[in-house]
Amino acid sequence: MTETTGTSEFAGRTPDDISWTLLAVEECVEAYWHVLAPAFEADGYDPHVERPTHEWLRTNGFRPLLYALREYHDRTFEEFWTDDVGLAVEDDRTTWATDDEQTAEALTSFLTSRRKRKGLAESSLDTLRYRLNRYVGAYRAENETDDLLAPVARGGDVPAHEAVDACWAAFDRLHRELDGGQTKRRIHLAVSNWYAHLVRRKWATVNPADGLDDEFDWSNGSDAERTGDTPCLTADHVRSLYTAAEDAEERLLVLALCAWGLRPNEVARLDITQFVLDTDDVPYIEFDERKNGPGQVSLLYGREELEAYVDSRASDDDWQGYLFSSPHASRDHVSRWTVWKRFERLSERAGVPERIDGVSTSPKLGRRFWYDAYSSSLDVVLGSLDEIAAEQGSSSADVVLHNYLSESRARELRRTHMRDRLEAAFEAG
Repeated sequence: MTETTGTSEFAGRTPDDISWTLLAVEECVEAYWHVLAPAFEADGYDPHVERPTHEWLRTNGFRPLLYALREYHDRTFEEFWTDDVGLAVEDDRTTWATDDEQTAEALTSFLTSRRKRKGLAESSLDTLRYRLNRYVGAYRAENETDDLLAPVARGGDVPAHEAVDACWAAFDRLHRELDGGQTKRRIHLAVSNWYAHLVRRKWATVNPADGLDDEFDWSNGSDAERTGDTPCLTADHVRSLYTAAEDAEERLLVLALCAWGLRPNEVARLDITQFVLDTDDVPYIEFDERKNGPGQVSLLYGREELEAYVDSRASDDDWQGYLFSSPHASRDHVSRWTVWKRFERLSERAGVPERIDGVSTSPKLGRRFWYDAYSSSLDVVLGSLDEIAAEQGSSSADVVLHNYLSESRARELRRTHMRDRLEAAFEAG
């Protein structure tokens, strides 16, 4: 790697300050580290392992660099990034929440084995990667190290009980941060399977997560789950998130979670071809595969923001149609993990509490806001039918809803009140 150090003539300069066509290749490399890399890192990416896409380069003022490389140095940006800057794309590594190369290699080995030997689909691998990353992030925060492999490695000098303590400390943190016993159990299963894979490969001597599920009571979930009072974002929280959003992608992130009620993995993969806008009925989002099978989600709010974003991207030859394109050249769209991290950063900027009713603030609380809005819209519809029920001599508004109103009329009433609820949340008073 040819990262430069010390004082540089490019330090503190912007892309517009540089005459790219006058630079030698070596000077372009120096400018990469002192001008491009800081800007890329400021956007939340790692310039040491993630290659910026042409889209990102053009958007952030580096189009002249692309031109200079092509016309004056006879090379693509990928060739420059790999051969001259001295970096290389490493599949899967860039998605891990650790900077330790051996740990990333061990994690990647596990996914590769699951892909080749168990035939897991990419969507399942993304889910597995997300669960492992939650553990890796907790391990890093709790133990202040990126190296998860050394404590369990063969020939290492770390006592087994210390490796177990470090693993358990990470799960103590996850236990505090996450609501839902099922989520914690699934993360534990993924982590335990990863360590078991390392033991089988003779990379590790101990599985520190073995038997950990016996130490926790993950059967009943959080207090909120036990009481049936599931927390969610409030309208004020949603409005704060939407107001704090700094660009179209962040606004679409809030819309996708809170106004469309999508799961984080669905948000990550959103493609413009899924949106059916040219219809006589309410526009909708179509899913060929969903947790409960194929389905449609009504687009009751946010169409204007969506269309404005699509119009802004229409002339971009590199755009593949994903609402959340990956800045990494080896991926088409962001991962579920990225959706979580972007939501967490936006929540912090918006001043949303870290925990709501004892539950960590996360993208799924946005989806729960959508469900709460839908449930309340049904309650409003039922309330408005009380008078009709009395006139008809019916026992309740629910009887009127199911026996006297057509399905389409009932759906129309629910959508109207649902739309009102979303507008109240997203639009400042």
